[in-house]
Amino acid sequence: MTMNILQRPVTGRALDAATLCEAFQITAATCPQRVALRTPGDAVVVTWEQYAERVRRTAAGLAALGVRRGDTVAVMLTNRPEFFWVDVAAMHLGATAFGIYNTFAQEQLEYVLRDAHCAVVITEQAFADMLGRVRRACPQPMHIVSVDGGDSVLSLDELDAAGDPNFDLASTWPQVKPDDVVTLIYTSGTTGPPKGVQLTHASVIANARAQHQAIPAFRDGFSAVSYLPLAHAIARVFEHYVALALGGTLTCCADLNHLAAALVDTRPTWFAGPPRVWERLQAGVLASMSTEPEDRRRRDLQDAIGVGLRVVRAQQAGEQPTAALRAEHELADTLVLSGLRARLGLDRVETAVVGAAPIHPEAIEFFWALGVPLCEGYGMSEICLATVNPIDRVKIGTVGLPMPGIELRLAGDGEVLMRGPTRMLSYRNLPGKTAEAIDPQGWLHSGDIGEFDEDGYLRIIDRKKEMIINVAGHNMSPANVEARLKAASPLIGQAVCIGDGRPYNVALLVLDPDAAAAFAERHRFPDTSLSALCADWRVLEDVAAGVARANAQLSVPEQIQRWTLLDAQWLPGGDELTPTMKLQRRPIMTKYAAVIEALYRASVNP
Repeated sequence: MTMNILQRPVTGRALDAATLCEAFQITAATCPQRVALRTPGDAVVVTWEQYAERVRRTAAGLAALGVRRGDTVAVMLTNRPEFFWVDVAAMHLGATAFGIYNTFAQEQLEYVLRDAHCAVVITEQAFADMLGRVRRACPQPMHIVSVDGGDSVLSLDELDAAGDPNFDLASTWPQVKPDDVVTLIYTSGTTGPPKGVQLTHASVIANARAQHQAIPAFRDGFSAVSYLPLAHAIARVFEHYVALALGGTLTCCADLNHLAAALVDTRPTWFAGPPRVWERLQAGVLASMSTEPEDRRRRDLQDAIGVGLRVVRAQQAGEQPTAALRAEHELADTLVLSGLRARLGLDRVETAVVGAAPIHPEAIEFFWALGVPLCEGYGMSEICLATVNPIDRVKIGTVGLPMPGIELRLAGDGEVLMRGPTRMLSYRNLPGKTAEAIDPQGWLHSGDIGEFDEDGYLRIIDRKKEMIINVAGHNMSPANVEARLKAASPLIGQAVCIGDGRPYNVALLVLDPDAAAAFAERHRFPDTSLSALCADWRVLEDVAAGVARANAQLSVPEQIQRWTLLDAQWLPGGDELTPTMKLQRRPIMTKYAAVIEALYRASVNP
């Protein structure tokens, strides 16, 4: 990665901006030669000065198409540099720019474009027929722009060339107000059509200030890999917008399958992701260890991680590691753990955050044992990041303390209520849903059940609507059972617990592809196809042992009495997972209804 030229710090001035437009202008003027956007290997490098010029040209082109303050501009692209300057160009006109998940079904795409009342859609033709899908979805007279061209549509270069060369952006962006809607974040829609969360300039600037105060990695000139869809809050609010205020450098990773390589290329100072990303990184480390050809080296790796775990667990118990353990850990870190962090590309990370879904505490322990400071946080698109574990006072198993400016309390039924300056304005075109979510006192109702510990740290117990109540009346958290299953065996990549209204719990299990490949290599399978792996007795025996280990940590009503290993791979944006890798429970129940019924008709697994 090309090292950034050190410039005057941005922190302080841009964070005091009233709008993201003002923050961007301050940052671009303060550190013009610093790298703002890049792709792995420096195939594309854009400085803040170049970023500002591209924003000016694209804003002029959009203005020539008739985009004005209050209009909406949809952007359906992979995570690439063009996304960022198109987005910033639109906001400088006072328009609301938002991202669309590339994996949306055609019906969802059509719904979102109608709901947002888009003036312009910007897409690309080289990936997954996005241009064709947008064409089929767009009502007239909506304009379509393709960054890489296409028949009968403007290319991004043509859009820029069509703008007035004398367009006065400097007199346009100051007209944008703090209460203007800067973006829409359409929720993943596990039930019903997506809801458009409306965030204002004021709310996302407040979030940037809070992150700067609470998270050490968010300092002037931080670096991050942006790999999630820009339709999602993590990529948009916690990376894109914060970078505008802090002069950060973002490396764009267009394909999640290339994330591991992008991390090594970038060596970011900040990294965040949902649990599945961290679980895959952990599975990769464990798979690499299991296939290490030298027994001594394999033992050294296992022993070093074991030492790290002993240190972490002592600290979590409120104890100081002994001098002998500290010395052992220092040696393990020098000889082994530092190398593992470098191989992951996480050796420069100052703070890492996991959120968006439940994660088992053992996964967080694992990364702390490696020396990666992984802090669990909690938030929603509707209020950005609401809580996070302080890096110097982490409590594994909690989602931490409130972010600066955020108030938290629990309703009578334990539901987590939140309010603060980062809260959304409303759901677009849904006043009834907005009233359900935000009460007259301004409290956002999360739909999550929580509890506070003696130090004020929040624990999320479950979603209100995802509680299992079996025929005996036992209330259970499916997320807790699923986390136990995934933690109990590296072969278990996804798990769904079923038991609502049933006599006992059953589970649908899916293999982790990385762990399964390593298992097949270790056992020298002649056939490594997914169907062969799912049917092999050695795989089934290993998974059965994992289920038994998970059951040993669960109450009797929670235990999995029967399970099946599906000959399937669940991908983000597919039938089973949302684009941000959350389980889509209702579609899963429908798709696998026959499998589930067969589990209840059959005898219990031995």
